[in-house]
Amino acid sequence: MNLRDLKYLIALADHRHFGKAAEASFVSQPTLSTQIKKLEEELGVQLFERAPRKVMLTPVGQEIISRARGIVAEVESMRELARRSQDPESGTLRLGAFPTLAPYFLPHAVPALQAALPRLELLLVEEKSDVLLAQLREGRIDAALLALPIHDEQLHTELLFDEPFWLATYHNGPLASLAEVSIDDLARHDLLLLEDGHCLRDQALDVCRLSGAQEKSGFRATSLETLRQMVAAGAGITLLPELAIRPPISQPEQLKLLPFRGQAPTRSIALVWRRSSALTPLLKQITSTLRGLSQNLLA
Repeated sequence: MNLRDLKYLIALADHRHFGKAAEASFVSQPTLSTQIKKLEEELGVQLFERAPRKVMLTPVGQEIISRARGIVAEVESMRELARRSQDPESGTLRLGAFPTLAPYFLPHAVPALQAALPRLELLLVEEKSDVLLAQLREGRIDAALLALPIHDEQLHTELLFDEPFWLATYHNGPLASLAEVSIDDLARHDLLLLEDGHCLRDQALDVCRLSGAQEKSGFRATSLETLRQMVAAGAGITLLPELAIRPPISQPEQLKLLPFRGQAPTRSIALVWRRSSALTPLLKQITSTLRGLSQNLLA
């Protein structure tokens, strides 16, 4: 067993197709298939179920792939540590962000990071939070912008900023006559929310529990932009994070945005990475840059 074989295993687990895995590994399909078979014979277990049109991991295969990802990630971390000891601010950083933050924060964050670290190449990944956490643990990304709390002792978190929520309503709809709202004002209303898997949904549900509000049944949006347009069409009210309403983001004319009176509900955004990461010194620098940026954005 060698590192190359482990990478073949991971490629096949990711693509679930021998041809695609071979192409991603820059080898022929017979070569990859032969090496996977040899590895199964060496281990004495079947790692993959082979069907005519798909490949599936066996239960023991899932366990072994998880360990293989960790091993490959550690080896890459060692190489990265050695290279960065020569030039700490160069190289590639794979950074993740979730969909209700990425379009509104990354257009500001990327130029700020490019100015602070001009030799650093950023590779950006936008996925739901649970996917980013899995990729982070497996070493497929180096760090992620995530909403707190994060319950994982293997991960290090650095709080960047607390982002307030605003109430979005139809311009002639519920609460539109107010200049500002309180949590208690939501008690008699139903909120439009995102579908399962979005951390913004969980944050909005927390506000519902505090206020006594409920989720509006029969509709769940797949994106924050769908929520915005549905509110502008008079379908209900919702909560929008402040970065999603700041210029240059445009708002529909029929949408009215109301700040919260007193202590607004917020979400806490952090930069998260593996405690074992060789990139920790660089990620501390990035944390400092993003904190300074957020103070200006949310001032």
